[in-house]
Amino acid sequence: MEFLARYQDGLVAVLRDVICVVDLAALPVTLVILDAGTRAAIDTWSAVDVRARDGAPRELRFGVMGKPGGARLVVKGIDDIGRARRLLPALALHQRQDAFRQFRILGLSTLALVSVIVSYIFGVPLLAGQLVGLVPPAWERQLGNTAATQIEAALTDGEGFIVCEPDRDTPANRAITRFVSDAFAGLSSPFTPEVTVVQSAIPNAFALPGGRAYYLSALLQAAETPDEFAGVLAHELGHVYYRHAMESLISTSATGLLVGFVLGDMTGLSVAGAVGSALIDTRFSRNAERQADAFSAATAHRLGYSASALVDLLDRVAKDDEFSRALALFSSHPLTDERRKALEAFDVPVANPRPAFTFAEWTAIKAMCPPLPKTPEPVRQ
Repeated sequence: MEFLARYQDGLVAVLRDVICVVDLAALPVTLVILDAGTRAAIDTWSAVDVRARDGAPRELRFGVMGKPGGARLVVKGIDDIGRARRLLPALALHQRQDAFRQFRILGLSTLALVSVIVSYIFGVPLLAGQLVGLVPPAWERQLGNTAATQIEAALTDGEGFIVCEPDRDTPANRAITRFVSDAFAGLSSPFTPEVTVVQSAIPNAFALPGGRAYYLSALLQAAETPDEFAGVLAHELGHVYYRHAMESLISTSATGLLVGFVLGDMTGLSVAGAVGSALIDTRFSRNAERQADAFSAATAHRLGYSASALVDLLDRVAKDDEFSRALALFSSHPLTDERRKALEAFDVPVANPRPAFTFAEWTAIKAMCPPLPKTPEPVRQ
């Protein structure tokens, strides 16, 4: 039995009309390719090594192992295709094997993807606290710089990004720098925190990766005592000390950070979507908030001012509807009884209590950013 086909040897771009005959007596079984005009043998293929190739509809196209990649036979017509398939059962066998391999690869790939997703959703957040120690401080500073650029753009409110007293040598900034230095004295940290007070109608304070922290003027105006201001400031310094902002980014943006690690791009290109203006409203875990609260209280005990002042400010701000957008400190929720009790438990008497800032320092800090004028209500006709 034979069938007609068109043949290409894979060496030259010439198609020849051929007659294909299977020699069952040969070992292994051989497909003999004959010139259609002269019936002279022009090539032989191993019949068990033929492999189907993709082709046009209503044609059978196949090649063979051991020949040039372009070598192929093209069979057309229902009768010839049927004869070719009957004479070459290896075609169907290899097709089934290839299909099985493709399904197996697809199944394994799907399982791998599911495992990555499960690890990303559940595993990475659980390990974020341990993984943050693997991030080089220099990379974290670069991330913080990227985040700061985006946050400054997000805080632009028609009049531009306004830093209260950009000169770091003013009495207010010197007082804040002195407090930061005292809070971090004797601690092992790769970062020297830098606090910036910014004009904003949003009562908030937040820390970025790499040691940057921002205190917004509405929250400063809400503080009635230097200890209240210091309590929130020390809480944000606690986030810096424990690298909570970096931990949060790892937890929520592990894929982008992984790309950054692989490509060496920690300048923001791989994680720009993760460190955008949403960090203004950073969501830290309850454990991170407890750690920052404990840091704030420990700082208060060490420096000799009241740890409960933090509770006073947060409680007052939380009750004001105007401040409904307030505070990454709240994780978007008012103080829970559990957290209030924990904060109050930190407030043990100190031997020689003294304010976190002197009267002159506190006066200078309160004057850094004059209160923003209230928007007048429209006049009704």
